[in-house]
Amino acid sequence: MDITKDIRFVGVNDHDVDLFEGHYIVPEGMAYNSYVICDEKTAVMDSVDCHFSNEWIENVKAVLGDKSPDYFIVQHMEPDHSGSIKTFMETFPDTQIVSSQKAFGMMKNFFEGEEFADRRVIVKEGDTLELGKHVLNFVAAPMVHWPEVIMTYDSTEKVLFSADAFGKFGAHDADDDDWACEARRYYFGIVGKYGIQVQALLKKAATLDIQIICPLHGPVLSENLGYYLDLYNTWSSYDSETKGVVISFTSVYGNTRKAVEMLAQKLEEKGVENVVVNDLARSDMAECVEDGFRYDTQVFATTTFNNDIFPFMKEYIHSLTERNYQNKRVAFIENGSWAPTAAKTMKSMLAGCKNLEYAENEVKIVSALNDDSRAKIEALAEELAAAYK
Repeated sequence: MDITKDIRFVGVNDHDVDLFEGHYIVPEGMAYNSYVICDEKTAVMDSVDCHFSNEWIENVKAVLGDKSPDYFIVQHMEPDHSGSIKTFMETFPDTQIVSSQKAFGMMKNFFEGEEFADRRVIVKEGDTLELGKHVLNFVAAPMVHWPEVIMTYDSTEKVLFSADAFGKFGAHDADDDDWACEARRYYFGIVGKYGIQVQALLKKAATLDIQIICPLHGPVLSENLGYYLDLYNTWSSYDSETKGVVISFTSVYGNTRKAVEMLAQKLEEKGVENVVVNDLARSDMAECVEDGFRYDTQVFATTTFNNDIFPFMKEYIHSLTERNYQNKRVAFIENGSWAPTAAKTMKSMLAGCKNLEYAENEVKIVSALNDDSRAKIEALAEELAAAYK
């Protein structure tokens, strides 16, 4: 696939993976992207997962023919991108490998002491590499989302090779026209903790004339780039992308579920257009986390469990807080048969979060709904809905 006249795509699709990074469900597979820049000197941009080394190297050879690449640029050392480095360097013994100092230190760890000392070119922020008419400019992007990451801007064709930034879940042949859905889940799951670092990167990107973004996962972005950049700005600023209420719940015997269903119905009746209900025990946790950051209002609903809270809710709140959850309005529904303490526990878990606005109304259920708790749900629905009128 041609990205431009001189830049070719040589990546691979992975339909064998069930859990990306051993964690994220990827029913549509995963893409590992790699690119070749053809000029007086040639450069290969990043490798792929080790299970696809042979396929990837054949893709590179299909572009270069009998010619050996002059440079192999490694932007990111996560194994889904660095796994084929050693095979590549053995296949092309005359190629120089270009990367950051930190990346070469990681190579030594990944490849049993091998750091290609006689063939390496260390680059840093502001360095350039001339291939002929193409001039590559290196942009340091530490902690987006590993410390060694360095991105590459081709000032000739206005292309940003963005490492893991602007990536998404899904193989290239996936039946998925909504970039934002899987890109959002990818961002908050993998990059979400590092909003400050992404903001720093976006400030650097604003100084560049970018016409094409070539990420290491997902499609090449060449149209309406403002849309993608604006979304990344929203996500990394921890602003809410969508006005609406997400209700995240766990329920042991169904009574908390009934309360949640009642609240959702009342919110819709009162004109709240976006109401999302997630059963944390049955939903993809990464999608629940995505929704938690996407919407401006969150209702946490769970039971007291072993003098704590139900495990899936505990995991969910931990997943939010470790990604710097902030700038939301939150409310609580708790249930307990003899000593309800779930709301207190959830509040303590959220205590370190910035700019949380707590709803005045709080719902306490003792075992099952009654007139009092139904009235509390009505009051909470009225309070939350008032913000959208």
